[in-house]
Amino acid sequence: MINRIILPEWLITSGLEKPQQKRGIRLCGDKIADIDANEALQRKYPHDEIWLASGQVLSPGFVNSHTHLYGVLAHGIPLHNAPEGFWHFLKDFWWLQVEDRLDHAMIRAAADWQCALMLRSGITSFYDCLEAPNAIPGCLNVIKDVVERHGLRAILSFEATERISANNGQLGLSENEQFIKDCQKFPSLVSGMMCFHTTFTCSADFIRQAFHIANTLDASVHMHCSEGAYEPAYALEHFGMRPIQYYEKLGVLRENMLASQCVHLDNEEIALIAKRGGRVAHMPLSNCEVGGGIAPVPQMIAANITLGLGSDSYIDDFFEVMRGAFLIHKASQQDPRIMPANLVWHLATEGGAKALGLDKVGRIEPGWHADLQLIELDFPTPVEDWNIFDQLLLYGNRFSVKSVFVNGELLVKDGCLLRVNEQEVKETCRIQAQRLWGSH
Repeated sequence: MINRIILPEWLITSGLEKPQQKRGIRLCGDKIADIDANEALQRKYPHDEIWLASGQVLSPGFVNSHTHLYGVLAHGIPLHNAPEGFWHFLKDFWWLQVEDRLDHAMIRAAADWQCALMLRSGITSFYDCLEAPNAIPGCLNVIKDVVERHGLRAILSFEATERISANNGQLGLSENEQFIKDCQKFPSLVSGMMCFHTTFTCSADFIRQAFHIANTLDASVHMHCSEGAYEPAYALEHFGMRPIQYYEKLGVLRENMLASQCVHLDNEEIALIAKRGGRVAHMPLSNCEVGGGIAPVPQMIAANITLGLGSDSYIDDFFEVMRGAFLIHKASQQDPRIMPANLVWHLATEGGAKALGLDKVGRIEPGWHADLQLIELDFPTPVEDWNIFDQLLLYGNRFSVKSVFVNGELLVKDGCLLRVNEQEVKETCRIQAQRLWGSH
């Protein structure tokens, strides 16, 4: 076991705490063992390996609380007619031209590239939601193999849905159930989560079944919720209530629920999520791409809902995702005080970890997992403790990330991946994207 002290210019322990200058940490194996002034660490541990990180800030790694690894294959895909709205985006494009065509080779190549890109962006943990109804069974193990090769911390799920058939929906639930059991039997950095799609593609009995399985396995349950105006309208027409109210009626709205998107929530739904302890993943940029709208994130934060940020596999540079969350809500609320930079940093780290139910992840504190990133501070104006978060959000990007540790292991050094050849991974992804596109 290597004992190492990292000596940065600045230390961010949490987005909710003031950054500290000339303070570093001691790593012992996979855990953070000590935090102190740089000089004090060198005196206390003279035999440790020293990592000098002058001109850099040490921060918790980012937590991507919602992504679709396979989504990269659709970037730039031929699209002759732009969808007219969210429902048409799903029905006429995403389901038919992307998800229903995926196979294991495509899924593996996309996951390989996305894992590389996430590491280069400072992401150390993520939650992935796969819907590939013609690739079950076995598709989650395909992704698990890739994730473990990269060394990331991850939660994986299959988005079970009855939109193709009831039988296919049961295959999806079984894919999740078996994967969760296997991960619990053989613990690693990869674990599982139960998942179903939405209220408009899944019956009440199917939703209850998903939660029953998850409750039996002490697992969380994820679903997409009110990403566009379509689902609330559908729920009002078919159930006489909005989606979150419907989940409350079904008796499944509870602490193990992770709802993503949540763009079209009303005040009562926000209050219900807060009351039941539900968790939310917010995708500021992809909500714009599909014309979904702007989620009421400031209102959810005010209600003390546990909230994380996700890329949705649209724009995966997490600095861009944070910039979106930092700026979009200021414009929407017409208030520049909304979503300060340090709060956004919290949502991208510890907030995301809490949303995913990850223990001792997302903060630099003794006894916590050593999931870390070193970011270069090469800005045109001075860095101070009161402006460092704003500087990072204004000027940072994935190329600013110089080194990344997951569970104490160095995976990125000087901006280079240590476990995989990035160019080879990219070329394989291109080949599989061409296969997907060629099937049109």
